[in-house]
Amino acid sequence: MSGGPGAYEKIRASFRWQVPTQFNIGTDICRWADGTGRTALIFVDETGAARHYSFDDLERLSNKFANTLVAGGLHPLDRIAILLPQSPEVPIGHAAAFKAGLITVPLFVLFGEEALVYRLSNSGAKAILTDAEGAAKILTFKDRLPDLEHIYVTGAGSPPPGCFSFNALLEKASDRFQGPDSTADDPAIIIYTSGTTGNPKGALHGHRVLLGHLPGVELPHDLFPQPGDLMWTPADWAWIGGLLDVLLPSLHHGVPVLAFRARKFDPDQAYALMAKYGVRNVFMPPTALKMLRQSNAPPADLKLRTIASGGETLGEELLGWARETFGIHLNEFYGQTECNLVAGNSGSLFPIRPGSLGRPLPGHDVRIVDEAGLELPRGETGMVGIRRPDPVMFLEYWNNPEATAAKFIGDFLITGDMAWQDEEDYLWFVGRTDDVITSAGYRIGPGEVEDCLMRHPSVAMAGVVGVPDSLRTEIVKAWIVLRPGFEASDSLQREIQDFVKTRLAAHEFPRAIEFVDNLPMTATGKIIRRELRERG
Repeated sequence: MSGGPGAYEKIRASFRWQVPTQFNIGTDICRWADGTGRTALIFVDETGAARHYSFDDLERLSNKFANTLVAGGLHPLDRIAILLPQSPEVPIGHAAAFKAGLITVPLFVLFGEEALVYRLSNSGAKAILTDAEGAAKILTFKDRLPDLEHIYVTGAGSPPPGCFSFNALLEKASDRFQGPDSTADDPAIIIYTSGTTGNPKGALHGHRVLLGHLPGVELPHDLFPQPGDLMWTPADWAWIGGLLDVLLPSLHHGVPVLAFRARKFDPDQAYALMAKYGVRNVFMPPTALKMLRQSNAPPADLKLRTIASGGETLGEELLGWARETFGIHLNEFYGQTECNLVAGNSGSLFPIRPGSLGRPLPGHDVRIVDEAGLELPRGETGMVGIRRPDPVMFLEYWNNPEATAAKFIGDFLITGDMAWQDEEDYLWFVGRTDDVITSAGYRIGPGEVEDCLMRHPSVAMAGVVGVPDSLRTEIVKAWIVLRPGFEASDSLQREIQDFVKTRLAAHEFPRAIEFVDNLPMTATGKIIRRELRERG
């Protein structure tokens, strides 16, 4: 791929998916193992010490663990959970499981008991790869997990009773492995949705999902990869944004990944880390970007080439700040766990229009459709739909055929997002189907109001929903976290209301404002508007 006038149009027109019949993510990300010691991973632990892992290491260690899993009695299509922070054992575990024909279930290390029990039970996981901290947590409720037979524990020292030492088993295992042939459509991974509306659903993806992600990484990262690229994200690798937007696509391209995830995001620490290791490409969730904006200026020796973000719409404020601060585009991409990275921006290929989600990425047919699955005219608001088949699209919801069927209308997977599309294919987000505010006959997208609120100098974060009103059906209500140095007051509330009223429209300003210390967030940094609506 290359840039230049009309490059986006040329790329989209000429793009063809190259998805072979036989494809396995595990063998694919190890294909750079050639005895040269090419770096795959730079792991920085909590003490700041760094260790380098090569693709040769990834191949050798994943083969050893694959042999261990098979010797332990695991069979193709059995599920193995991975409950670890960013660490070398994560790609080793995934690659080993994929090679052995297993299905991986990535889990967030900060999940509590109920979240873990639900996902492990629902997936029927027979094994889990974790560390000592995770094992101690799992053992407190293992009696509620009758399917769980093997707990593999990383790290030095003896594992807890009833668990297996990952390191000790690998020392004994062969570094040669020949697994079953995998097709691109064979199940590979179950990633659970955020659970903002009811119980999480397990989105089952085939091995082809990695190939389906590539255009969504390559364009928003301005024709990734380029010589010298090095990728990092503060997002946990248990989420699709960390695993399939960063880790696996980078390894597919032979690009090294920095592994470090603090227990709490610290913007100054993030800046120092990126500067020290020469990070060139970063996926930064919107919340982390907002925290960076509020922190000290970045170090002068920062070498960032690309910044991508996704999960929530980015407004003109953040886009402008990124240009001024880093001298590069902040490229947004769009998708969801079931069908990720289908649209986005690429400042090197076409102009970024603030407030837009970007344009459909090569290989993805993204349309605005009505409730019957019929395409709407340009400019009309409807549901975002992605036409099937598409290699990035999930196979099904795990053990939930009813929810799987409900996700589709005709030929389209329905995302649940409301948007409209202009004549040049740019997508403009309005809101979730259950987030759109109807006030006095107007339909109001909370994202636009939140973006406007964020421009006020006193506002650090804002969440907006509609709350019932006898006159207008709903009114706009905002929950606001103030920046340091500002105090909540009636006068500040009026000032903020006038600020929005004069910048958007009279019907869009928040008629009710509540100042709070924090907002309810998912583990991936999305505002849980359902909880705000429940607060009323």
